[in-house]
Amino acid sequence: MIGRRTTFYDAVRGAGVPRLLITAEDTTMERRNLVGGGMLAGAAALLGVAEPAAAAPADESADAARAIESLRAALERHFAVSPELARIREQQRIFMKANQKFPDFIEISIDVWESVYDWHVRHQQPIAATRTADGRYVMTVMFTTLILRPEQVNGYIGYGFDAR
Repeated sequence: MIGRRTTFYDAVRGAGVPRLLITAEDTTMERRNLVGGGMLAGAAALLGVAEPAAAAPADESADAARAIESLRAALERHFAVSPELARIREQQRIFMKANQKFPDFIEISIDVWESVYDWHVRHQQPIAATRTADGRYVMTVMFTTLILRPEQVNGYIGYGFDAR
């Protein structure tokens, strides 16, 4: 190291410092190289480098099958329709077959109301809920207005009816 100043990197790594890391004056190095190199070395130490043959288990097909089954189950749960919403749709279908239109109103109990509300939240759908002039809560679902009837028994879903 005769003829040039010793830098921090020279003291730590000795003469094995790559030439690209040393600036034109051979006395300093750029800060981004120092910081980036330290971060890269730290990340490599945390993650560790394994041999490809040692890192792979002997039978990957069972692990892959479990992962695929888990993904399938998660997707089915995401797209599943609540039982209450399925019953509301059934009432809508019955009314549709008889009148060739969706019902204007269906009365529901509080637990069904909460289930439909939770379905809207879970699927990030806009909730169109309001109060009527007589103080009842209403929510629109598929062209039908659901009327909350808290005095009804749990699980109650009434028949569809028209406004007229």
